[in-house]
Amino acid sequence: MGSRSTRPQSGRYGGPDSAQQSPGSAGRPRRSSGSEAAGSSYSDRSRRPPRQAVPSGSPMAVVGHSCHIHHRRDSGRTLQRNDSRWSMETEDRFTMSHLMNQERDSSPSTPVQRALRALTIPLERLHIMKGHMMQAMRRGLGRHTHSRATLKMLPTYICATPDGTEKGDFLVVELCQSQVRTLLVTLFGDGNPSPQMMYKTFDMPEDIMQGEGQALFDFIAQCLSQFLADTNTPLEHLPLGFVFPFSCRQTQLNKAELISWSKGFSCKDVVGRDVVQLLQSAINKQELSHVEVVALMNDTVGTMMTCSTEGRPCEVALVADKGSNCCFMAEAHLVETAEETSGRMCINTEWGRFGDDGILSDILTPYDECVDEESFSPGEKRFEKMVGSLYLGEITRHVLIALAAEKALFTGSSIAVLKEKGVLTTHQVLEIINIEEGMAVTKTTLEALGLQPNEQDCSRVQQICRAVVSRAATLYATGLAAVLSYMCETRDMDQLLVNVGVDGELYQGHTRFKEILQSVTRLLAPECVPTLLPSTDGSGRGAAMVTAVAVRLEAQRREVAKVLAPLRLKHDDLVEVQALMRQEMELGLGQETHANASVRMLPTYVCHTPDGTEQGEFLALDLGGTNFRVLVVQVTEEGIRMASEIYVIPTAIMQGTGEALFDHIIDCIVDFQLKQNLMTHTLPLGFTFSFPCQQVGLDKALLLTWTKGFSASGCVGQDVVQLLREAAERKHHSGLKVVALVNDTVGTMMSCGYEDPKCEIGLIVGTGTNACYMEEMRNVGTVEGDEGRMCINMEWGAFGDNGCLDHIFTSFDRVVDEQTINPGKQRFEKLISGMYLGEIVRHILLAMSDKELLFHGNPSPKLFTKDIFKTKFLSTIELTWISMPATRTAC
Repeated sequence: MGSRSTRPQSGRYGGPDSAQQSPGSAGRPRRSSGSEAAGSSYSDRSRRPPRQAVPSGSPMAVVGHSCHIHHRRDSGRTLQRNDSRWSMETEDRFTMSHLMNQERDSSPSTPVQRALRALTIPLERLHIMKGHMMQAMRRGLGRHTHSRATLKMLPTYICATPDGTEKGDFLVVELCQSQVRTLLVTLFGDGNPSPQMMYKTFDMPEDIMQGEGQALFDFIAQCLSQFLADTNTPLEHLPLGFVFPFSCRQTQLNKAELISWSKGFSCKDVVGRDVVQLLQSAINKQELSHVEVVALMNDTVGTMMTCSTEGRPCEVALVADKGSNCCFMAEAHLVETAEETSGRMCINTEWGRFGDDGILSDILTPYDECVDEESFSPGEKRFEKMVGSLYLGEITRHVLIALAAEKALFTGSSIAVLKEKGVLTTHQVLEIINIEEGMAVTKTTLEALGLQPNEQDCSRVQQICRAVVSRAATLYATGLAAVLSYMCETRDMDQLLVNVGVDGELYQGHTRFKEILQSVTRLLAPECVPTLLPSTDGSGRGAAMVTAVAVRLEAQRREVAKVLAPLRLKHDDLVEVQALMRQEMELGLGQETHANASVRMLPTYVCHTPDGTEQGEFLALDLGGTNFRVLVVQVTEEGIRMASEIYVIPTAIMQGTGEALFDHIIDCIVDFQLKQNLMTHTLPLGFTFSFPCQQVGLDKALLLTWTKGFSASGCVGQDVVQLLREAAERKHHSGLKVVALVNDTVGTMMSCGYEDPKCEIGLIVGTGTNACYMEEMRNVGTVEGDEGRMCINMEWGAFGDNGCLDHIFTSFDRVVDEQTINPGKQRFEKLISGMYLGEIVRHILLAMSDKELLFHGNPSPKLFTKDIFKTKFLSTIELTWISMPATRTAC
């Protein structure tokens, strides 16, 4: 550790010569994720009721090394229980089977056996714990339950993993247990998983960890300044990723408020403040204006991203170190505490607090209670205090104190030294359970403490150490199984194949940690197949990748914004469009100006809306697109009853002759009447005909033009009702009595008017678009008379055909218009209706692909096919969004 000066101390380097390999453990600080422990006295609470008996033939009990998990064969000689010379494998098997036998009978047990039993968690209980953790995860993600959840499930706003195209220089500052680590990472954008790296580690004075918050961030900035000076880094824009291994409430990738300190840190005036802003301010004071903090993450997220650089996407990370944590890529729509609703987002579970609500009370041992009571935060981070390497040495120490008090260990020796907090470290515990040298290390370690262990003491201490560490590994596996099962469930998958990045002192220091983690996870989550990826460089490289991805995505967002900018209409644009439409409406109503207006404002001769007294049985036809609907409607005092059937109009008929089209319509009517037993009835018929017509009477309308892909010959300029009557004569269908022809917009208004007499406007936004409304007769110059009102069919789809909207047309709109069967017509409709939106989006997607903003610049050949991208796809996609910016569809 350096001096207590707040200036950075001389560090260790990894220079350009070692750029292609990750720094060794000596060159970087160990990671941590939990709060610090303390020490206290022990009161004997180890006598607990035996757990449910476990059949000897099933893998129900786990002390880390279950005899049914590891499938080991005895390679040592057969030993008696009182033989003090155990082989590692025989002892593990004996411990498990002996404990299982002890749970099946009520025979007296030794203190050592009781201690081991207390540290044993049956598989059945692990399944229950897994379920509780999944419930806690859901509560943590819920908007209304988050505040009360033990698992905070914090959004990280990391929504993408590297794709190999990231390039440039990126800085990383990693705040560790007692050090600050600085890195300069160079990515080349060629998918190379081994970027060039330079790094330096600075020792942090203890007084900074518990001093003023400003002093901490000033120290970090000074370390960064010295690192940049020593490496002769050019004064160009440098994005920086900040690894801050404490609980934060993030609202953006570069905005995070500290929730609480841990790991011995307790700097003043930082909790509740934005730590990114605090660091950026400190960096600016060092006159490093070219350095910009663009991303903050904790060490667990950094581990996941580090492992994602190995050419294998990594979606989960687990840190088994002084503290404990896990993160994973969750479905964004399930993260109710964040606004992002599409794709996935990395969630920092902060699972160290699991159990703070008492859910783990039945598996907490007296030793755990002592460690908790003597910590800086009693009652908090209960799960972490069972598994974090900051606490395992302390748990072991309390077990040894209890056994010595029961004369089961160190008889004749003073154990006063064991009552001193921190005298036995997790590092020593891991060395004791080393397969090759464990016994020798055990004896040496205990003797160094002033104890006088015999061979049996050493063997029993090894058993205890293995039980403590193996329980931790088992609990890690339970947490991992909960995360994996949750991912599999929320992705609606039968089997989840996923890579899991792992780092930390326990994973690196315990030879069997990986084996236990995999075995127990497989038992608890058989539907998941995780592949464990050891982190090659802690979180440093991953932090650089998070920063690089953030920079890449921001650059892409800017380019996407440029492409979409013409589609985004300002308020002033909408006001102008509104004024232009009002102007065209007035022209359309005028007797002398009507012929030149783009909005035709056609009279419908519908002069009244329903009043609710209408009754009877009616036939109705609805022709407005590729589907044709026939209905029979009964209107009674009790309400309206309908029966209907939809018939398809083939494209060949839509674009053939008028006779063929109306003959097909009559065929459909006859088929419907036969099915409904209506052939002998002559019912009034209303015809909804959703194309521009000049109506000269309620049952007489001249077709002005086809739209929506129709182009049947011999119809434009003809009376549509008469065409239908002539087709009926050709088909010898005499029972057809057409009394009214209306536009679909008018039909919509009248239908709603039956329910609400105040309804005076109809609006259609479907395959095409149109509007109608009740106008004062004195304003309708195209029809004689000034009294009352008449429904006006606006036919606003042609708004802009005279060029008045050219200024809002984009290059995409012009291409779509040119490829239609009626270029230059129905311009307004082509901006907003369902027949054209899919095509507009298809051309936008192609433009973005050309700029390599989508599909890596290689779109599917199908995307070049006209009309392949359906408008219904837009509706499906839009359903996943809560809101969207105002675009021209707001017109």
